[in-house]
Amino acid sequence: MPINSVMKEMQEKMQKAVESVEHEFASLRTGRASIALVDSIPVTAYGSTLPLKQVAQINTPDARSIAITPFDKSQMAAIEKAILAANVGLTPNNDGKVIRLGIPPLTEERRKDLVKMAKKMAEDGRISVRNIRRHANDEIKKTEKAHEIAEDEMTRATHKVQEITDKFIKQIDESLAAKEKDVMEV
Repeated sequence: MPINSVMKEMQEKMQKAVESVEHEFASLRTGRASIALVDSIPVTAYGSTLPLKQVAQINTPDARSIAITPFDKSQMAAIEKAILAANVGLTPNNDGKVIRLGIPPLTEERRKDLVKMAKKMAEDGRISVRNIRRHANDEIKKTEKAHEIAEDEMTRATHKVQEITDKFIKQIDESLAAKEKDVMEV
């Protein structure tokens, strides 16, 4: 495989790994209302399981609440049941038209737990990036062993792979720092 395509594939995979970590961070509750807390909750509706965002409109009228307006009012009970079953720590309040979720302030202990979870998510992301790096380096070594490139080209390529890896790990670390700050902010 040509080195350019190895590099391109590696960067795309690393970018996806970083985006995955950032998406996981978005699902962590920070004490502020966020649609990401509930939009992918599975709801059993119309004989199948759909994410909440496909059966209702979700918005945040203020920093401490989420409003869920079902497209079909007959799905109110199913949505409430799904929110309770999802164990996100939110209690639905149904007024017949809109389901409201109040976001309670986080305790210090819960904040610390969330930071631990964020650190684990970040570490999983870093591991994923490192595995992608290892795979790219293996591909480069295979290319060199097949005498398609010279040894000095292989060395340059592996240095480039490391630079790219460092860049993506730095992005994960920056996202983690921002999330930690966000979670610990009262």
